[in-house]
Amino acid sequence: MESNFLTAVFLPLALFIIMLGMGLGLTLDDFKRVLIEPKAVIVGLIAQLILLPIVGFGLATVFPLSPELAVGVTILAACPGGPTSNMISYLVKGNVALSITLTAISTLITVFTIPLVVNLSMQNFMGQGTALQLPFMTTVIQIAVITLIPISIGMVLHRYKPRLAATVEKSVKWLSLFFLALIIVGLLLKERANVPSFFLQVGWVTLTLNIVMMALGYGIATISGLDKPCAKSITVEVGIQNGTLAIAIASTPTLLNMPTMAIPAAIYSLIIFL
Repeated sequence: MESNFLTAVFLPLALFIIMLGMGLGLTLDDFKRVLIEPKAVIVGLIAQLILLPIVGFGLATVFPLSPELAVGVTILAACPGGPTSNMISYLVKGNVALSITLTAISTLITVFTIPLVVNLSMQNFMGQGTALQLPFMTTVIQIAVITLIPISIGMVLHRYKPRLAATVEKSVKWLSLFFLALIIVGLLLKERANVPSFFLQVGWVTLTLNIVMMALGYGIATISGLDKPCAKSITVEVGIQNGTLAIAIASTPTLLNMPTMAIPAAIYSLIIFL
């Protein structure tokens, strides 16, 4: 199967399905929780939206990466949260409501921050004269379409058709995993000649990003005096990135259209559960 067909058709579809699934589990109360637990939400958002891109940028600078892979690492760091983090917060007995709230709010905010972080990293790693740029408003609109619209549809279904939403949510999770696996396999097959070296180069960087951010997230939450369930959720939220969104930004023809930049997110998606 052609890689451009995967990235042009299946990737947006997979992201749509994943975000729809996220919306099926969201309510307006999840967004209002910032007023109920402001300290925990603010600490989590600072770690996700400020600390995470800084650490990602630093690791991409320190490790010996090609410019495209370095940009790919920063794209990954610019895409925090995702449905996976909510599931893992539940498994480790974290504050699931806080996890969902952080995912929901960070998804809204990163629509605007992703183009800024990505363009800055491309100027730094690929040179000031690089012609490859993400036009701000066009990118904001495209990311909004592939993230906020399916989330909104899911929330409407959850609100007015709760039984249908609960039934569909189960199927959506498996379908999204299938599409994501198909995309990752397609990307790795396209770059199969370079896959071993990519794993050696980027595997350590993405694993380090995961471990460092989890340690920092837990440390910040603990220093801030948050209880253990909140600390666990913040640890998971800042430690787990939205690999699917990062792959979409890097390889979708209407965005960067650079499959090599998607490799860090693809490899990250394979090793994250370790």
